[in-house]
Amino acid sequence: MDVRKRLLIIFSVSFACVGIDQATKLLASEYLTKNAMVSYLNDTLRVGFVENIGAFLGLGNSMSEQARFWLFVILVGAFLLGLLCYLLLNTQLNLPSLLALSLIFSGGISNFHYRVFNHGAVIDFLNIGVGSLRTGVFNVADIAIMIGVFMLIIVQGKKDSPALLTTSK
Repeated sequence: MDVRKRLLIIFSVSFACVGIDQATKLLASEYLTKNAMVSYLNDTLRVGFVENIGAFLGLGNSMSEQARFWLFVILVGAFLLGLLCYLLLNTQLNLPSLLALSLIFSGGISNFHYRVFNHGAVIDFLNIGVGSLRTGVFNVADIAIMIGVFMLIIVQGKKDSPALLTTSK
């Protein structure tokens, strides 16, 4: 796939994911009460404003501020830069893999942006589950990342796919 087509796909996915994620975080911060969850659909969906200084599902919340900075800003930033370079330079990526990695990049860059400009915290506001079986609180960027990961698992699991992240010849 040529670089223009890859750029168009990466940009389109990123524009949509980052735009929706940033807009929903803004709405959550303006209209939801901090640390108070409101229940919908017989308590299947809970919505509420939470600032998460850790990673996915609050992992790393207990780390020192300096450790969180190095892990969630420096290392994540380096990973995202490397992933973007990989997306741009790898001409062998098939379309499903490009889309999956673009979703992971988009969710990551949106959370990264928010963390950098929100004093190390990301806004989370969604929680789903049944009874006591519940997810942690998450946001739209986390959804994009998880969809991308699931897509990669499916692409890799296909028997007719010769290798992950390469085109069929």
